[in-house]
Amino acid sequence: DAYDNCITVCNMENVDPLGIHTGESIVVAPSQTLSNKEYNMLRTTAINVIKHFGIIGECNIQYALNPNTEEYYIIEVNARLSRSSALASKATGYPLAYVAAKLALGIRLPDIHNSVTGKTTACFEPSLDYCVVKIQIGSSMKSVGEVMAIGRKFEEAFQKALRMVDENINGFDPYLKTPNDEELEKPTDKRMFVLAASIKAGYTIDRLYELTKIDRWFLHKMKNIIDYYVVLENTDHTKLSHDVLLRAKRIGFSDKQIAAAVKSSELAVRIQRQESNIRP
Repeated sequence: DAYDNCITVCNMENVDPLGIHTGESIVVAPSQTLSNKEYNMLRTTAINVIKHFGIIGECNIQYALNPNTEEYYIIEVNARLSRSSALASKATGYPLAYVAAKLALGIRLPDIHNSVTGKTTACFEPSLDYCVVKIQIGSSMKSVGEVMAIGRKFEEAFQKALRMVDENINGFDPYLKTPNDEELEKPTDKRMFVLAASIKAGYTIDRLYELTKIDRWFLHKMKNIIDYYVVLENTDHTKLSHDVLLRAKRIGFSDKQIAAAVKSSELAVRIQRQESNIRP
């Protein structure tokens, strides 16, 4: 604001490496692979840059960070409401546009009440105990071209988002594509399913990292999904226990997806789930 009060509302991370536009990348909020030191280093730099420019209102700043060293570059600073701002606002529930308009009128940040909580002021930084995943629809950016999913874990939000992109997709499905090194190297909208097939085919995390340059943390989480897919495929649909169903739901499996893996029907899985008292 005009009185030098400044907060960071949301930090987000692109799953795809540098070189892919943020509008065409899978975005995760809050960032998952930053150490506490890296996060605070980037946060402090962001606040210093914004103060240097004398920006009053809302702004986002994008970095490129070397995962092996703490070397970083500032890619861009947008002193306006952008696509990223809209995502940050939806992901956190923080009314960015409303607050930015108030700041432009010269109102102090601590004097603005947070309309979501009704108790705190706009000065409080949102703290997320959930994970948000944004995936673009199709291979090119459009104004209506992305989906956002919320889950307690990355795996859950990731699978929910994939299902929203295309209603014919059950989730992180290893049977939609075949493993192909060339397709793994090229970032297309179908790469995630080639990745699923490659994990199922036994590619190591290091090999996948070399081909995709997607952080190993995300690759391990994707492997968790495929590993559990295999567990479900080896489970008799009449012996779906409470623990098996609970774990499946926690990592984002839909009833339809579980049914496909255990060779049952969506309705049968739904009934078993409700009998086990597992509800969203």
